[in-house]
Amino acid sequence: MSDERDDSPHQERPARPPGGERAAHRPRSTDPLELGFTPRKPVPWLAPFLLISTGIRTLLAVLFGAYLDKRELQNAFGDDVFRQVAPDGGLWLDYVADLGDGFNATYSVAYLLAQPELTVDGHRLARAQTLVMGGDQVYPSAAYASYEDRCKGPYQAALPVAPPEKPTLFAVPGNHDWYDGLTAFLRLFVRSRDRNFAGWRTGQSRSYFAVELPAGWWLLGVDDQSGSYLDDPQLAYFDEVARQLGPESKVIIAAPAPTWVKAADNPTAYDSIDYFIRTIIDPTGARVRLLLSGDLHHYARYSGPDRQLITCGGGGAYLYPTHKLPERIEVPPRDTLARRASSAQPYDLVARYPDAARSRRYGWGIFTRLPFRNPGFTTLLGTLHTLLMLAMAGATANWADSTNQRLFSVPLVLMVLVTVLAAILFAKPPSASGKRHARHGILGVSHGVAHVALAAAGTWAWLALPFYDWPWPLPAVAAAVLYGPVIGLVASQLVAAYLLVAGSFGVNVNELFAGQGIEDSKVFLRMRIDPDGTLTIYPIAVDRVSRDWQVNPDQSPTQSWLTPKTRLIPRLPEPPTVLH
Repeated sequence: MSDERDDSPHQERPARPPGGERAAHRPRSTDPLELGFTPRKPVPWLAPFLLISTGIRTLLAVLFGAYLDKRELQNAFGDDVFRQVAPDGGLWLDYVADLGDGFNATYSVAYLLAQPELTVDGHRLARAQTLVMGGDQVYPSAAYASYEDRCKGPYQAALPVAPPEKPTLFAVPGNHDWYDGLTAFLRLFVRSRDRNFAGWRTGQSRSYFAVELPAGWWLLGVDDQSGSYLDDPQLAYFDEVARQLGPESKVIIAAPAPTWVKAADNPTAYDSIDYFIRTIIDPTGARVRLLLSGDLHHYARYSGPDRQLITCGGGGAYLYPTHKLPERIEVPPRDTLARRASSAQPYDLVARYPDAARSRRYGWGIFTRLPFRNPGFTTLLGTLHTLLMLAMAGATANWADSTNQRLFSVPLVLMVLVTVLAAILFAKPPSASGKRHARHGILGVSHGVAHVALAAAGTWAWLALPFYDWPWPLPAVAAAVLYGPVIGLVASQLVAAYLLVAGSFGVNVNELFAGQGIEDSKVFLRMRIDPDGTLTIYPIAVDRVSRDWQVNPDQSPTQSWLTPKTRLIPRLPEPPTVLH
């Protein structure tokens, strides 16, 4: 493989050991001190403090994203255009997205990516010479320590040293990479000091890139800052890239989010990508044959008259459902507000992973997974219901005394209002940019009223027991020790039932699956460009990730540090897609 850059000789630095200092030391156990990073459990997305912190980060990104935007400064980083071609004139290309979550899922995918060859349903697929990370390389925030433990560390363990073909890595930032204004992302992927990310070489000069591939194919990675807009330096960069395109060129665009799907709920979501294609690509006569994205944590392929739209966000994050995907979409949507939008074209959903039936079955797992995957959320529910019960019990016990009744009615009314209001705010569309409809309000109010009814039933049961008649503060202690854990578990089942019902109406779909933290059903793409220009796309699915690892007995430098005790079995969720 060759990798041609516009680097001048004085910019080159002395070579450093491939993969950094940790590659020189192979671990003797799975202890974090041996690995050099801490394997993390999946993010508990419904943990109270995480919900609050994520909400604050999202709010700050919305309010101050323009002030944190470092893309304008990247104009000074360089304007490299890369070329990736293997010695045989073709290229193997991998695509993975939404990868930096729990170790078991993230490393299972990284391990498969790093193997010299995979045999999948009879197809022998060589390790890719180019790896593209499609966004959200880390969860839940873009802290550098999170990148080390949830992204770089697992990939270091999978491919500690560059193999002879010296594969190259390119990365597109997703919304979670943007939470710190791209600071950590730029350190890791853009002109890093040693230009290595584990066994992959880095070198992209900005948070977006252009790569010339074999036989007239091009790969363009765009950064639209969570769907907001494309900055002027980025447009100027791609204007220069477009000078090298012509009618014979075929383009692959790697975008941070599948805005073609999100446009079904928010018609303006696709405007940024449509503007890019209409003003940068179309004037050259080149054809955009493939749009790639992560962000939604599953595999879905929409097929249209002239291109394929593929969502492949199964690199490690919790599974996102497929059974609510629209069967047909128009791209761009006819009701977009963009005055010069491209002509709308129909696209049909031709493949998805997991399939719709399995996705629905996963949804029912919310009853068992919610309380045990999110103990903090269950504790929060128990605390709120305990306070609500004590307020109801106080008002009920002092019903005959008008003065005490009014005294206890104030906290009761406040608790009821807080409960119903919280339930209304909790009922939200699948994405942050989605619009609220009447069903959101109806479901939210119904959910809140259901919790008030549960609290009333719990109060009736509690007053039937002798604890409330004990001297104060023993009733409060008994409520905290006995009532709280029980009602917390019962309330979590009520929330689970709400999520299952609401999900069928397209409300809280994300929470229905985020609350379960499903590690299985992961997927990535392996693509082959032949010297004659044929592009073959192999979606590679793993139905069950490994949960038990051992030190690799093969101590060769390029071998993965850890191997699964139970063999990973990759398969194709659909036959390969061939583009010419």
